[in-house]
Amino acid sequence: MASADRPQIDTTKPSIARVYDAFVGGKDNFEVDRAVLQQILEIAPEAVQVGRQCRAWLIRVIRFLAGQAGIDQFLDLGSGLPTAENTHQAVQRLNAEASVVYIDNDPSVAAHGRALLEENEYTHFAVGDLRNPAEILADPTVTKYLDLSRPVALIQCNTLHHVTNEEDPKAIMSAYTSALAPGSYLAISHLHNPADGSSRAELAAESQLRFNAMMGSCYYRTREEIQALFCGLEMVEPGLTYLFDWWPDGPRLTEPSDAEYNLVGGVARKA
Repeated sequence: MASADRPQIDTTKPSIARVYDAFVGGKDNFEVDRAVLQQILEIAPEAVQVGRQCRAWLIRVIRFLAGQAGIDQFLDLGSGLPTAENTHQAVQRLNAEASVVYIDNDPSVAAHGRALLEENEYTHFAVGDLRNPAEILADPTVTKYLDLSRPVALIQCNTLHHVTNEEDPKAIMSAYTSALAPGSYLAISHLHNPADGSSRAELAAESQLRFNAMMGSCYYRTREEIQALFCGLEMVEPGLTYLFDWWPDGPRLTEPSDAEYNLVGGVARKA
């Protein structure tokens, strides 16, 4: 019997978490999820590479936060299904006693999250909806394992573009950033539509249509709209930029595809 913490998995409908899992070559997805991936591959054959790039950006961000920034508490919202490299692994490679709390409301993640993510006493998982900041911040797992009076790194990796305009993502982020202690950091990656009539704008519009037709909510926003989600926090150099330009590990040997230009990300600090 399903509980509130362990909802039933519906294999007849695509899941955002499982579709992303398919994008990065994971095994925790079903045919209905792979069908969404195939739809996107029809218009953006490089989509799988884009998925891997997102994960690589996240790991670079985590290394900065746990390393140079000295953050030892992480709240990863909409964490998704575990992959080969997860937030807590990247964090705890630099600080073995850093605390990481994952939050997700996807039934597939709820079913697998604790078993695959809670590898040690410093890593925890809770079921919750990132669109409800008051509930997330008051969740017993969050309040037990994170000290919100001290700096925290809040991670929103490929999550906010699934929040509709009617749900007001800026207000949601304002609630989170208001609750963060000074010295905290916010990391966001988001699907981007340059809205300039270019081939990249056309790809963003077509991809949004296909995602929404199959999964319900996916919004490619403008740079200005995405920047607003940082709620005026001080951006870390190089600011809001393409993921491949955010402190890459080495030189870029090939020209990025249009799909890679349809993702931007950044990190900001609360003074």
